[in-house]
Amino acid sequence: MELKAKNIITPGELVSLDDYPPGYTGVYEKKGQTKKRLKKLHKQLRELQRLLYAESKHALLIILQGMDTCGKDGTIRDVMKGVNVQGCDVVSFKVPTADELSRDFLWRAHKAVPSKGKISIFNRSHYGDVLVVRVHNLVPEHVWTQRYQQINDFERMLVENGTVVLKFYLHISKDEQKERLESRINDPTKHWKVQASDIRERGYWADYMRAYEVMLQKCSTDWAPWHIIPANKKWYRNLVITECIVEALKKLDMQYPEPAIDVTELTIAD
Repeated sequence: MELKAKNIITPGELVSLDDYPPGYTGVYEKKGQTKKRLKKLHKQLRELQRLLYAESKHALLIILQGMDTCGKDGTIRDVMKGVNVQGCDVVSFKVPTADELSRDFLWRAHKAVPSKGKISIFNRSHYGDVLVVRVHNLVPEHVWTQRYQQINDFERMLVENGTVVLKFYLHISKDEQKERLESRINDPTKHWKVQASDIRERGYWADYMRAYEVMLQKCSTDWAPWHIIPANKKWYRNLVITECIVEALKKLDMQYPEPAIDVTELTIAD
């Protein structure tokens, strides 16, 4: 298999995460080599966001999924650096509330999707309902197995109504996760980030890898493909995801709207 920066999963492709080294950094050997490229991409992203907001014909939904410590928060902070916060929302999907559990599993995701002109970032997402619920047997198998197609239909509907859906699986190794967890335990300024559940969930690593592989196979579609992002190196993760977002927005061929009035006739009084 040819290794790439943004491994886009072909619909229906059988996925083995062992084939995707999480430490892969392409042609780059260290962070410093990416700074110039990343600076240029951030400038383009800011310009494209202004266009997206001004034109208001499209929306962008970014989905970040991965194991604990994979870097979802860091991705949001570093990739969206300089983006106008008025046009960007971040939604974190935690344990469902009683109200959310009383509704269909996609309800809380649907109400959080971006309106036209805006960007929404899902920190975890509706995919938890084919991951956590599968690993921990929270619902019967016949329930969660139906959800793959329901998710695909939901995302197709979003795309058909003008929302670009970008999905990134942040792929880290088990050893890298251990280092990051230990760093949090050893650093008093990071103690607030440590949860006992993080350690417990690590014990299900193999089960989660299998659940992710099936998710990537069944829910990578022509309209919303999954990208496997090598994420052991945070700087490389940031570069690749920023490139993906910029490329997706460029494809929209957006234009600033024509003014509603003839601005050449306007004068400003002294």
